Amino acid sequence: MSICPKNHSSKARRDSRRANWKMGKMNLVKCSKCGELVMPHRVCKACGSYNKREIVKVEA
Repeated sequence: MSICPKNHSSKARRDSRRANWKMGKMNLVKCSKCGELVMPHRVCKACGSYNKREIVKVEA
């Protein structure tokens, strides 16, 4: 029993399909309180605020 040639994918087809699987660049937004660049939906590391409210106390 050998591989059915009708269903066989060549190495070029396999590799070209895998070529589109890559990491995109990080999306950053400005903090609404201090203007620092942060990842969206995360607490700001610079001022400790999220959605204009202080969540974490940050030491200076």
